[in-house]
Amino acid sequence: MSLRSRFALAFAAVGAVVAVAVGALSYLAASDRVFAEVDRTLRSTTVALTRGMEERQEKQVPADAVTRSPVPAPFSGLDLPDLGEAAPQPVLQAVGRDGTPIRLSGPLEELAVSDAARALAASGRAGQSDTTEIDADGHSYRLLTTALGESRGALQVAVQVDQTRQVLAGMARQIAVVSLAVMLVAAAAGRLLAGRITRRLARLAEVAEEVSTDGRVAYVGTELVGGRDEVGRLSASLGTMLGRIVAAREAQERLVHDAAHELRTPLTSLLANATVLHRVTELSPDSRDRLLHDVQDETRELSHLVDELVELALAGGREEAEEPVDLTEVARRAARRVYRRTGRLVHVDADDSVVRGRPLGLERAVGNLLENAAKFDADGGEPIEVHVRRGAITVRDRGPGIAADDTRRVFDRFYRADSARGLPGSGLGLAIVLDVAEAHGGTVSAGTRPGGGAIVGFTVSPSRLLPGSGRRRTTAATDRTTTTN
Repeated sequence: MSLRSRFALAFAAVGAVVAVAVGALSYLAASDRVFAEVDRTLRSTTVALTRGMEERQEKQVPADAVTRSPVPAPFSGLDLPDLGEAAPQPVLQAVGRDGTPIRLSGPLEELAVSDAARALAASGRAGQSDTTEIDADGHSYRLLTTALGESRGALQVAVQVDQTRQVLAGMARQIAVVSLAVMLVAAAAGRLLAGRITRRLARLAEVAEEVSTDGRVAYVGTELVGGRDEVGRLSASLGTMLGRIVAAREAQERLVHDAAHELRTPLTSLLANATVLHRVTELSPDSRDRLLHDVQDETRELSHLVDELVELALAGGREEAEEPVDLTEVARRAARRVYRRTGRLVHVDADDSVVRGRPLGLERAVGNLLENAAKFDADGGEPIEVHVRRGAITVRDRGPGIAADDTRRVFDRFYRADSARGLPGSGLGLAIVLDVAEAHGGTVSAGTRPGGGAIVGFTVSPSRLLPGSGRRRTTAATDRTTTTN
């Protein structure tokens, strides 16, 4: 069942429940009101009869007149309530204390005396009454029995309620028709509203199905559906997701093309060397040594390139949990690792910045900066410097520096400046630094150090800096650490 049909059924169900509830309450209220008016008429007639009896008793009418049978119309001439010409005349009957019915007036010859009426006539208190409905002579009557007290019997007043029942039945039919109409209108309105609501959802579903079917993303940069409600937010999120899919695909394609280009050079060299190895017996010992060294270097470079490619490919998708990371400790661990690999002394000048981030990724980025500095500053006259200030990390060396034309491209994948053509490396180290910085909402920077050398670094978003950190300063030289306030 479609969402639109479900909305229509839901609206219809709600409309039906409301209509039935309102109709039932209206019917019950009208019925109570009508029968309350009928009961008021019966009580008024009973009061008039009782008052007539009392007046006749004052005129020396025997008190037990109602118990004799037959009674010579003792209640004729009484002032009874005017029920109107169209209203049916009431049936008046007395009940002796022995339960004998005595007809007084009305269209019926006799009303059946129930056990409750006999009990009231025999021992009921004055004014005690009982109301019931009976069927007599093919009609429905509402009967009020009132005890006279002191074992003097009871009076019964009945009025025909056929017309009242017909009116109430007609009202019930009208309520049923109105309820049905309300249900149909609610269903139609629900279907109309559901169509307006689900039209945008259907559009989003079509876009998602197109993308999942053929993989083509043709909606980036366009507003899929409008609105500021939940559907509009879903549309914006879907548009952002499609944009990321496009960016990921472009990055993947660029990585594949760049990797193919970079892998072609060492593979070509290895292929050439393998061809020469077929004539290894014809080579001089020096030529053989150079050939073997060349094969080892190319193999080592190829292995390093593959490692960098794997690291770069996994950097964006690695699910590393974020946690508080002390950047000073990150810089120290990276400095010690570079010291072990290259023997270069690294001076760490850091505050106590603690950020919310991914520790392995941040350590990898700092390590790449240090290894890059150690590679270009091969002389090693001065220690490499690492500065940490409120979530910003910079590495300074005394190498050849970075040309102005290269500062904007050193973080591109596989880019290598002219001065780095003869140096080992894949051109991916700083690209990984860029990915880590962007994953932490930060930026990268590169420039020339005053007096010679380069300054390369990255930042994390200020919002990731934990409160209270970034104030105390710490300095260390690789594995010798001093702390100053």
